Amino acid sequence: MRDFFNDLLELFYPSLCVTCGRKLVTQEKYICLHCLHDLPRTGFHKDPGNKVAQLFWGRVPVEMATSWLYFRKGSRYQRLIHFLKYKGLHELGDEMGRLFGVDLRSSPFAAVDVVVPVPLHWQRLRERGYNQSERIAAGMAASLSLPLSTGNLVREKFTSTQTRKNRFERWQNVEGIFQVLKPEEFTGRHLLVVDDVVTTGSTLEAAVVALQEAGAARVSIATLACAEVG
Repeated sequence: MRDFFNDLLELFYPSLCVTCGRKLVTQEKYICLHCLHDLPRTGFHKDPGNKVAQLFWGRVPVEMATSWLYFRKGSRYQRLIHFLKYKGLHELGDEMGRLFGVDLRSSPFAAVDVVVPVPLHWQRLRERGYNQSERIAAGMAASLSLPLSTGNLVREKFTSTQTRKNRFERWQNVEGIFQVLKPEEFTGRHLLVVDDVVTTGSTLEAAVVALQEAGAARVSIATLACAEVG
């Protein structure tokens, strides 16, 4: 039944809400006002010691960390990530990033210097056609009036999926996979690293390590969603 519902959404997008399937009305974009109101927001940007920030304690120095939404498997909001990541709705990433940025405008996250999306390896990028994290980051950067850096932080190694790996296996899978091509662009800056979903934080940890080795003064993290953590 769920596959049938998803097929219908693909057929009629963008006239249907990607979360509930209701017909969108004028000025609604990708998601209806009802679902937008009920988004499972975390409010983590208001809590420096939130559960996402705690993921990195004792692992790597992170200035701030937040996630916009809770990611719960089986919920209708899981479709947001599914359609963004696997169904080609890259415009959805821009819109969700924009809304995320609106929520961050009155927070310390608005004072970073540069927004940096977690990159895909070129092979994965060729398969998918776009980087969903880059689309989220682009929406956030536009909403916060911040510069967006793409192409400087690169993913050198093609890695297997992180799904079904434990935390140690995830770190082994991503250790040393990122490189900064022009360190001078990040030297002394406060960078905001953006990704779609954080689970154990291994990929983000590897990105933070690469950015700090390149001379970044501070690195913060923002993800569209977080799996149940802590």
